[in-house]
Amino acid sequence: MIIIGDKLVPFEKIQYIQYVENIKETKANSTIIFNYDEEVLKYCYENEISLAVIVTSIKEAIYCNSLNVKYIISEKELAKQIQKIADNYMYDSKNLAIIDSNEEFEDIVKNEIDGVIYRDLIQ
Repeated sequence: MIIIGDKLVPFEKIQYIQYVENIKETKANSTIIFNYDEEVLKYCYENEISLAVIVTSIKEAIYCNSLNVKYIISEKELAKQIQKIADNYMYDSKNLAIIDSNEEFEDIVKNEIDGVIYRDLIQ
């Protein structure tokens, strides 16, 4: 299980952005996170930038996987739905559920979701 944002488990550099222009302000070798935005998504794909995208629908998750997104991030209920699709279609992207505390690990594991990311890391 992937765990991003926990105090105990080391994790990669994450940088939240809103616009393409923000990318130049990011640190080297960081994974960029943003809310689903087709312009930013296309730019990152064309420039082979490591990214994670916060989605609000299955359609957005499908586009993200097709455009080589490293992590597809969503609320837990949507993450459960996305995981079933990801398993069926063998997604390369990893599916992460947004959590508030490690008390939620058990629910995530029972639903066989790829991993978690803490909410305070993506705000």
